[in-house]
Amino acid sequence: MLIGIDHVQLAAPENSEEAARTFFADILGMEEIEKPENLKKRGGVWFQCGAQQLHIGIQQGFAPATKAHPAFAIKDIHQWKEKLTNNGVVIKEDEPLEGAERFYVDDPFGNRLEFLERL
Repeated sequence: MLIGIDHVQLAAPENSEEAARTFFADILGMEEIEKPENLKKRGGVWFQCGAQQLHIGIQQGFAPATKAHPAFAIKDIHQWKEKLTNNGVVIKEDEPLEGAERFYVDDPFGNRLEFLERL
């Protein structure tokens, strides 16, 4: 039986851990969590996002996910847009979604991220 989502993993290029920390921890406010010792050799960095985790994994031959994406549940969409814009992140608007307001951004590696506030 499925009971939920434990984590989502996004790929990133080699040596991108500091850029991930800057974006996901410093700008988005996620807490970095320690990777298990046996997985540290792979590189990457993990973050706590509410009850779930976001894992940034290092991938040789990296190509960004420009369609597939995680969607982050947020409150105060206008404040988020302002915060991201003030940090140089480009906001991408999309088709309306009934019962929600949303927008997209790219992480520092070109992966698509959705930010969604349920109304």
